[in-house]
Amino acid sequence: MQPGPGFDKRIQKDSKNRETSKSPVTYKDHFMTLRSLCSCLLVLTQLTFTPFGVAQTTSSPAPFLGYSGPSSAAQRDWEQKFRAGIVPGNIRENMRRLSARPHHVGSPYDKDNAEWMLARFKEWGFDAKIETFHVLFPTPKERVVELVAPTAYRAKLQEPVLAVDPTSNQTAEQLPTYNAYSADGDVTAPLVYVNYGNRDDYEQLDRLGISVKGAIVIARYGGGWRGIKPKVAAEHGAVGCIIYSDPEGDGYYQGDDYPGGGWRPREGVQRGSVMDTDYPGDPLTPGIGATTDAKRLALKEAKTIQKIPVLPVSYSDALPLLSAIQGPIAPDAWRGALPITYHVGPGPAKVHLKVMSNWDIKPVYDVIATLHGTDDSQWVIRGNHHDAWVNGASDPVSGMAAVLEEARMLGELKKQGWTPNRTIIYCAWDGEEPGLLGSVEWVEAHVDELKQHAVAYINSDGNERGFMLPGGTQDLQNFISGVSRDVQDPETKMTVFERSRLYSIGKAKDAEERADLRKRNDLVVDALGDGSDFTAFQDFAGISTLSVEFGGESDGDQYHSIYDDFYWYTHFADTDFVYGKALAQTGGTAIMRLAGADLLPYDYAPQAEAIAKYVSDLEKLLKDKQEEFAERNLQLKEGVFTALADPKKPTIPPPVETVPPYMNFAPMKNALELLKKSSTRYSAALKEWQSKGSPALAATDLTAVNADLLKVQRLFLNAKGLPERPWFKNQVYAPGAYTGYGAKPVAPVREYMDAKKWKEADGQVPTVAEALTNVAGGIDQAAAKLEKAVAQAR
Repeated sequence: MQPGPGFDKRIQKDSKNRETSKSPVTYKDHFMTLRSLCSCLLVLTQLTFTPFGVAQTTSSPAPFLGYSGPSSAAQRDWEQKFRAGIVPGNIRENMRRLSARPHHVGSPYDKDNAEWMLARFKEWGFDAKIETFHVLFPTPKERVVELVAPTAYRAKLQEPVLAVDPTSNQTAEQLPTYNAYSADGDVTAPLVYVNYGNRDDYEQLDRLGISVKGAIVIARYGGGWRGIKPKVAAEHGAVGCIIYSDPEGDGYYQGDDYPGGGWRPREGVQRGSVMDTDYPGDPLTPGIGATTDAKRLALKEAKTIQKIPVLPVSYSDALPLLSAIQGPIAPDAWRGALPITYHVGPGPAKVHLKVMSNWDIKPVYDVIATLHGTDDSQWVIRGNHHDAWVNGASDPVSGMAAVLEEARMLGELKKQGWTPNRTIIYCAWDGEEPGLLGSVEWVEAHVDELKQHAVAYINSDGNERGFMLPGGTQDLQNFISGVSRDVQDPETKMTVFERSRLYSIGKAKDAEERADLRKRNDLVVDALGDGSDFTAFQDFAGISTLSVEFGGESDGDQYHSIYDDFYWYTHFADTDFVYGKALAQTGGTAIMRLAGADLLPYDYAPQAEAIAKYVSDLEKLLKDKQEEFAERNLQLKEGVFTALADPKKPTIPPPVETVPPYMNFAPMKNALELLKKSSTRYSAALKEWQSKGSPALAATDLTAVNADLLKVQRLFLNAKGLPERPWFKNQVYAPGAYTGYGAKPVAPVREYMDAKKWKEADGQVPTVAEALTNVAGGIDQAAAKLEKAVAQAR
């Protein structure tokens, strides 16, 4: 636990006074000074701060959040042993083994890795098994991208073997470069450049008078999730989509390219899924586990398969295509780093695109390892996926290798006499890359048990050098902040907490945000959307969630390429695996602390604060759109757009927009006030317990409070789900239909606002308000029981 901000100031002031003293110093003075210093040190060692910033003078550090004094002291000792036992060399060896060969869904080495991990978990004392699901996983049997006019060029669609990279030659086992869940198709059409291919880009095309109807679009990676690009293209009438990696994003514009440097080389390609955003998991079994006997949709009924063919290409293959496009010059913000003038089209470039896939059912192997606690009725769950597009050293093995080291050390502690209060479950998920297949199917199959037993799910998904910036549900914000105070950043020697806090201050968007961050005594936990294995836990089952990993400082990127392998990672990422160690220390400490707490270590004040901001953002969005559309319509009436248009480069004025009407946010704001009051009440009860020195609470009281706490996050769920995506049940936390990975908080309202469906958005406000009211009631119920328990404690 780090001391409060006053600690350093006192030391600095004391030092300055001694340095400026002018009086003569005697032996007696030295003795008195030494005695005073010893007294000061004694006081300072007794001075600690609670998670709420309240100073206490005790004989030991303040108890952890959710712990009584005696249980916290024992927990602290075990956690220190755990962190001291994490070995970077073991993480390195785990990576070397797991990434030795390509291990995509359905491959021999994917199963081999699962069986190897199963054996390790059993060796470490876990009750482990493999749960198998059967999912739709298409792989390509024919891929063509060729320029047929005004010149001819056939794309290679192949990443070359590099002599320096020893696993790049495993060509027989590598998945081809493709986008999973592309539609089959064989089309020839004019080519149009659409920048990132987001909805805003098509509005810009409309202003330029360019339609993509009947065309093939070419979009660059970045600016949003790849699956949005063909989705939006199809909605605008395109018949095909090509996605390329522009060197501005992850190539030579960022640094030296591979193998001289770590950045994507000219023939490097990003594979990846383009599964549509209606629901994650197996396309044929939405909402139910994809077991052998599960009832499956027909392929044509699956909503998450794209409507047009899609293929990814390298910038080497993209360059002849883009060079052949003429028409208007692309807007400034659309220009990448290729040595060409970027044009939009259409024509004269014409392209032939063909994608044909094998639509096979493949097994996915989830390794589920259980370390039983004294109470099997509550589960703390930790996960990372093990499948990859190719060798996957960074994504996902750098995370999986660290998670395995956590599990090894927990097993070692168990042998030494440590037993968690709650049961711990470690999960090595399969099938994450195509669409969260393994985790979603497992959650769907076990959702009733999870709602009854799951305390929290902590996810990782790849790890490199840099900063730990957690995402998740903010009921765990104070908790993970406390964990991060006890882990050291391996290179700066600061705590992970302090380095991440200072990073956030340095990257703040404005002075107001910086001021807020400086006042905080916690790390801000950002909302999660989609894109990794936390999704089903948070969005479908209503379970408290965290995502933890380090990143931001690696010298390169080979995302979803054959070059994301052991050689690349050990030369350009976390080369000595010290951040792998930091991840294992962070994730393992969090799991131990959740599993050992007397009182489940939730605090709802940060969550209420975050939701208040989400609601405020909705109000601001409405106001901004009202002003924007009113001003646009006025300028259209005045002829501003016509006057500003260059007669030699004509553009079309934007359409008249209906100014958004008044929306009644009152039900949601009233519910939010209830949530604030209940969360403040619960935080006050926690603070009262801590102010009394966190005495032991009666076992029956703890059982009752914990039972209520376990239900709170479930109250965010609505059985009907989101209006147009019913799989997503959470009314506050969800990905956007047009953001994919990105979160869209309060999605029932926000999604309709983004679609300019104001009446429908207004109609969803009471639904969200009902969920928030339910949550507030659940917190109030727990707070009342905690208040009673604390009052009776001695």
